[in-house]
Amino acid sequence: MFLNEQAVVAGPDADGPLVGCVLLNWNGGRDTVACLEALERCSYRRLEVVVVDNCSTDDSVEFIRARYPEITLLQAEANRGFATGNNLGVRWTLARGAQYVWLLNNDTAPAPDALTRMVEMAERDKRIGGVGSVLHYMHQPEAVQAWGGGRINCWFGYVDHAHEPHPYAWFDYLTAASMLVRRETLQAVGLLDEAFFLYWEDAEFGFRVRRGGWKLAVCRESIVLHKEGGSTVRNYALLDRYYTCAGLRFLSLHAPMPTLSAVLFAGMRLLRRLLRGEWTRMRAVMRGIGDYRRRSSGRGAA
Repeated sequence: MFLNEQAVVAGPDADGPLVGCVLLNWNGGRDTVACLEALERCSYRRLEVVVVDNCSTDDSVEFIRARYPEITLLQAEANRGFATGNNLGVRWTLARGAQYVWLLNNDTAPAPDALTRMVEMAERDKRIGGVGSVLHYMHQPEAVQAWGGGRINCWFGYVDHAHEPHPYAWFDYLTAASMLVRRETLQAVGLLDEAFFLYWEDAEFGFRVRRGGWKLAVCRESIVLHKEGGSTVRNYALLDRYYTCAGLRFLSLHAPMPTLSAVLFAGMRLLRRLLRGEWTRMRAVMRGIGDYRRRSSGRGAA
């Protein structure tokens, strides 16, 4: 459904290309409703929103439907992770004819003109495959959380999040917390890699976009407040497990010497936790290594 058909569009084009926005929900119905409320103030007219529920175990579906009975809400049969859940919504929006897909975390609050500014940037240069937003902390709006994306050292798996403007060529990836992707780019490079459960999927996608000859850009006028961490509820051990498993997969695909990089990446994560005496998190990293090995051998994660 069109969430804001009566909104006034900024800029010279009163219509513009159709944008499909995908909100992925997992046990976060209150955050999702708050995000939908923010999207109602979006200045871009041709916006169609779809919520994908990733097999929530709470009352998310009922809560969202009670507040937004008209919203399109797709229910995944099982929680197979961030990439698979988002791809369900991406395929739906592409089937509806969307020229751009806006991946947006459900724990965000975009400024009213955030989408308008991203579309304007993408329309000025047809070789831009993806546009990111400048993320600010929800609880501290004046502080920049991330300038849309970052770079990755593929020898060590070190991620350098941007916190200030950079040229297009600097960015290896855009954060999927707010990422506008051109339809033609998705058709050329594919969707998010569903072998990732949580974390690194946007980084891997960015590497494919760049390899395909497309540019990545961050729109400084597109401001999005981001709560961050809703799906892990500050469970750092769980984060370590998912992050380690996903990081190893990323390096297997994009590192110049995957085996060496995997050893360096996992070894440094273990060493840091050992030196800090973080035994629970150290065990979580080990479980992440085990998950990756099982997934790589085709036996699945524990």
